[in-house]
Amino acid sequence: MNLLPFRLDGKHAVITGGASGIGLATASAFAEAGAQVTILDLVATQAAEAADSLPVPGCGIACDVTNAASVESAFAEAAKSGPIELLVNSAGVAHIGTLLTTTPEDFDRLYRVNVVGTYLCMQAGVRQMQQHGGGAIVNLASIAATAGLADRFAYSMTKGAVLAMTLSVARDYLADGIRCNCISPARVHTPFVDGFVARNYRGRETEMMEKLAQSQPIGRMGRPEEIGWLALYLCSEAASFITGVDYPIDGGYFNLR
Repeated sequence: MNLLPFRLDGKHAVITGGASGIGLATASAFAEAGAQVTILDLVATQAAEAADSLPVPGCGIACDVTNAASVESAFAEAAKSGPIELLVNSAGVAHIGTLLTTTPEDFDRLYRVNVVGTYLCMQAGVRQMQQHGGGAIVNLASIAATAGLADRFAYSMTKGAVLAMTLSVARDYLADGIRCNCISPARVHTPFVDGFVARNYRGRETEMMEKLAQSQPIGRMGRPEEIGWLALYLCSEAASFITGVDYPIDGGYFNLR
């Protein structure tokens, strides 16, 4: 894909959860567009391998986004490669369950990763951006933040919080030249989806994948790189007039059902 209109030459981007799925696709798009990319992920070897696989190899750093000390250390290490001007918060976990089937442990795990993780990484990123003349943040929310999805109680709660935090940060740091937006995908075909179907629908994988695809009016799931391209646009100068926006990328889920 020709990414010329959305170049990031000379920019340093940090991508959390960048070792797989949407995070890796985003890191790849950013590297192809000229950014210096630092991938943060829980396991050091996976972060390093993902960074080495980029069109222009970047840096991989271990980071537990739920732990303030780990986040502070990872961002300090990343900043040694240059000021952090772009941040994409892609680290997250999913959960299937209703109010009554979600345990306190499940609820806390999703809150810690999806909400606290986004908060801590934005906090570290904003501090860096304030020192160096601004920047852009993109958070991964979900259509679950604003739509009533069945069996997604805790997940929906966390993505609603991500959306609210995005709007708050966009408002509070306008004067610092920091833009903050979020992306709300519908179902995206990632390794998580493959694993979920394999675990829960053995022998019916093809049937279930088709059912999941058809839940979007466009007739398929999204591809990770499509989310990455939207994140690239929102972090580029082409989107310099955009902040405080939740972008659905949903195959027509909201308006065409």
